Amino acid sequence: MDDAGADLELDSGLAGTTIVSCTFEEHATAILAILNEAILNSTALYDYQPRPLSTMRGWFDAKRQGDFPVLGAVDGRGVLRGFASYGPFRAFPAYKYTVEHSVYVDKAHRGAGVGRLLLTRVIHEARLQEKHVLVGAIDHANAPSIALHRSLGFTHAGTVQHAGFKFGHWLDLDLYQLILPTPVAPQDG
Repeated sequence: MDDAGADLELDSGLAGTTIVSCTFEEHATAILAILNEAILNSTALYDYQPRPLSTMRGWFDAKRQGDFPVLGAVDGRGVLRGFASYGPFRAFPAYKYTVEHSVYVDKAHRGAGVGRLLLTRVIHEARLQEKHVLVGAIDHANAPSIALHRSLGFTHAGTVQHAGFKFGHWLDLDLYQLILPTPVAPQDG
């Protein structure tokens, strides 16, 4: 992160909301609760079963090893309102400038601007790390997420029809992308 990982106080209608770098010790349980709620009650994650806490250690380790940010939006009491991160888009070397991001907001804070704050910071971090393309894989029925991405300049890059099956029906997956002006001097290899 820029500013040597310092927290960023946001100037928005979400007074007291701060973006922080999440750690396993401080945030794994809250991140897991947000993920598991999404797994059980939405098509934001094409997963069926809640994840155990033990999976979070490997998740955080993979983010650290890949130098990928894990950002949290916390309120004035330190309660996590949502989180965002990104990771590899595909595991081939020529994709090194493309990342796939995720933004998840606690159900009590959806629609309040937390997702916008987090996605804006994800874009900022991707520029700092000289990424070129951000990809969001969004369930076709998730109109709020699609609207958020469009409002921040993402464009529809395609739909994978019947990509998943959950809650008794086929799910279409929309891909949205944002092309950044970075890196200044991309290189092969």
